[in-house]
Amino acid sequence: MKKKYEILEHTADLKIKVFGSTKKQLFLNALKAMTFVQDPDLSEESVVREIKIKSPDVFFLLVDFLSEILYLIQTKKEAYLSAEFEEFSDIFLKAKLFGKKVKRFKKDIKGVTYHDLKIKQRENGTWQAIILFDI
Repeated sequence: MKKKYEILEHTADLKIKVFGSTKKQLFLNALKAMTFVQDPDLSEESVVREIKIKSPDVFFLLVDFLSEILYLIQTKKEAYLSAEFEEFSDIFLKAKLFGKKVKRFKKDIKGVTYHDLKIKQRENGTWQAIILFDI
């Protein structure tokens, strides 16, 4: 699968369509898209963070996953470029986030929303999500 995500037109917020060959890959590409659109000025210092998320369903899990990462981005001044999922289901994930310290972000995401959120498996077996971010 070549395409990982695309930015969609939206009037006030940021809307992204994310693709993945599996749900795990979908979550990873959502992480990468959220990091990419903030246009971080990365330092050389590498970081690793561990997160655990428990949610009622896969929709909440995706928003909670991205919201937790956004919280870490903003409080720790780090950009996460990859993740390794140690556990992953529709309601729980445990992951290691890999990234770099950030000198500054050129764009800001304020939050991840549930509005217009869509996650679906396509006919070819791959996954797609549409996520709206408050900017």
